[in-house]
Amino acid sequence: MKEFVKGLFEKNPILCYLLGLCPTLAVTTNVVNALTMGVSVIFVLFFSNVIISLIRKAVPTQVRIASYIVVIATFVTIADIFLQANYYEISRALGPFIPLIVVNCIILGRAEAFASRNGIVPSMLDALGMGTGFTLILCLMGSIREILGSGTLLGFKAVPAFFPQFLVMILPAGAFITLGLLVGAHQALKMKYKIK
Repeated sequence: MKEFVKGLFEKNPILCYLLGLCPTLAVTTNVVNALTMGVSVIFVLFFSNVIISLIRKAVPTQVRIASYIVVIATFVTIADIFLQANYYEISRALGPFIPLIVVNCIILGRAEAFASRNGIVPSMLDALGMGTGFTLILCLMGSIREILGSGTLLGFKAVPAFFPQFLVMILPAGAFITLGLLVGAHQALKMKYKIK
């Protein structure tokens, strides 16, 4: 269970290591896009970790990274085709960011640093924890940016009519501001509770 929990706060891939920033900054203009990206990452990370953990002893050291990328690309392709077939509008809104999961540092980093060195159950828990931590931050950023930038949450009016909308929050600058505040709050909490 420790492998799962660490990805939520203590070693959150976005807040601690600033991994996966490209999709984090690009797709968090609303919660639906953020959640879709997060679930796609969980899917790819989970199944990639499982396969890599299973084949880790059979893959020669010289080709391990290339092998991992082939495994990851397979699951990214499955996720991309599924979204295009079933949720075309969301797939279009996310644009190239679903296919770019192949080179997401979180996925390859967990494959190299964890799944290639551990058994299947710890690798599954690690993938679920890191993926869930990634998704939670995406959804939190998406919520903040959607409420402040559009006045909606999940497409529904979330604030009174007199509440001003801050256009900057749905622009790239809003993503950087939101991420900076979340990273700062995360570090402050870790210092306050003396978490390494």
